[in-house]
Amino acid sequence: MAKRGGAIGALLPRDIPARDIITFARRAEAHGFDELWVVEDLGYRGGLVQAATVLAATTRIRVGVGLLPAAARNAAFAAMEIASLVQLHPDRVDIAVGHGMPSWMRSVGAWPKSPLTLLGEYITVLKSVLSGEPVHHDGQYIRIDGVHLHETATPVTAPVVLAGVRGPKSLAVSGDVADGTLLAEPVTPAYVREALKHIAPTRPHRLVAYNVAAIDEDPAVALKAVRPALEVVGEPDWRPHIAPLPFYDELVAMRSRCDSPQDFARALPDDWVGQLAVAGTPGQARSRVQELFDAGVTSAVLTPVGDDYLASLDSLAAIL
Repeated sequence: MAKRGGAIGALLPRDIPARDIITFARRAEAHGFDELWVVEDLGYRGGLVQAATVLAATTRIRVGVGLLPAAARNAAFAAMEIASLVQLHPDRVDIAVGHGMPSWMRSVGAWPKSPLTLLGEYITVLKSVLSGEPVHHDGQYIRIDGVHLHETATPVTAPVVLAGVRGPKSLAVSGDVADGTLLAEPVTPAYVREALKHIAPTRPHRLVAYNVAAIDEDPAVALKAVRPALEVVGEPDWRPHIAPLPFYDELVAMRSRCDSPQDFARALPDDWVGQLAVAGTPGQARSRVQELFDAGVTSAVLTPVGDDYLASLDSLAAIL
C-alpha cells in the first residue's frame, strides 16, 4: 500500500480464549500491525487488565482500550490505572471512553439521565487528572476536590484520550473535549465524512475506525466470512453508521422483513457486505482501507472473524 497515510491495527476479539491472548498480541506485533485494540464488553473481560497484559507481553505495538464506559468507573481512580499503564509503557497507550451500550449499562444500574453531560465531564476531568495538576470539578455527575496524581505517579506524556461515540450530539462532544474519536463498526468512508462534520475538530484529532475484516484470494470466501458479524447492522443503535449510505432505506426495510438476524446477514447483497466490512482479496482490502484513510481515518482497526482468530489474524496480515 504505497499511499496509505494512517496506522493499521488489529482488534483483540472479546471472546478469544484466555490462553491465546498473549499469542495473539505477540503475533500481531510480529506481523507488523501498528496498533492492537482491546474491548471491554459487559460479561467478557476488563479493558485495562487486557491492556496491561498485552503491553507487558510486547515491546513495540501501540495498545488502545476501546472503550471504557464513563459510568462504570470513578474518573480519579480510572486516571490512576491509566497513568500506571503509561508510566510502565510510555507512548504506547491510547484510551477511549464512551457511553457504553445503553442496554448493558441499564442492566447494571449505571445508565445516566444525561449521557452526553456525563461523557463531557468525565473526559474533561480524566485528562485534567492525568496532567498531574490539582483538579477541582463540581459538575452534575463528577465532583472532585483537589485530587491530583503525585509526581511519582504522573505520566511523563499523557495518553491520547478518545471518545467512543455515535450520533451527531455525541460526536460534537468528542470534538469539544477529546483528543480523538473511536468509531465502532461498520465504518464506511461516507460515515467518516459525516462524523467529521459533527466532530468539527479545531485541533489535531485522531479518528480510529473499527471494521470486521476477512482477506482471502477468493473474495467470495472473505465476504461469506464477515456476514455473521454484520447481523447487528440495521438495529437502532447502529443506524447512525449506515444512515449516510445510498442503500440505507433498502437495508432497514430488509431488516424488518427478515425473521432473524441470521436471515438478514445471509440476505445482504455482496456489494453491501463489501461496503460494510473490509473483505476481499488483499488488493481489495488495501483499497478499502485506503478509502478510509482518504476520508479522514487515522487508524484503521481490523476485527478478525471466524472460529480460529489466530489464523484469521495471519490472513489479515496480507494487507500490510
